[in-house]
Amino acid sequence: MNIIQTERAPQAIGPYSQATVVDRWLFTSGQIPLTPAGELVTGDIEAQTEQVFRNLEAVLAAAGASLADVVKTTVFVKNLNDFARLNAVYERHFGAHKPARSTVEVARLPRDVLVEIEAICRLS
Repeated sequence: MNIIQTERAPQAIGPYSQATVVDRWLFTSGQIPLTPAGELVTGDIEAQTEQVFRNLEAVLAAAGASLADVVKTTVFVKNLNDFARLNAVYERHFGAHKPARSTVEVARLPRDVLVEIEAICRLS
């Protein structure tokens, strides 16, 4: 197992890594809307989801991957009433690429954020 670490995404706030690679599979930890400096992006679901994607893209790049390599995501959202707005940001970032996805409404997320996304990628 290889640990992926980048300064271009927020550092882990617990005993875990930003991502790991096993064989040719990349597994990211859930990304929340923290800047690389550790500041929480407040605001609506769109603003928070944009920061989550910046973080995911940075972690993927550190492993030599991109969103085009994602085969599965899991989206944790505090309120499914925000789904359409979250989905619009999600679709902008993935474009025509359509990885498998699960979306789950949860009671609470770290730092009381509105969204967290994790991804699984196949590396070339």
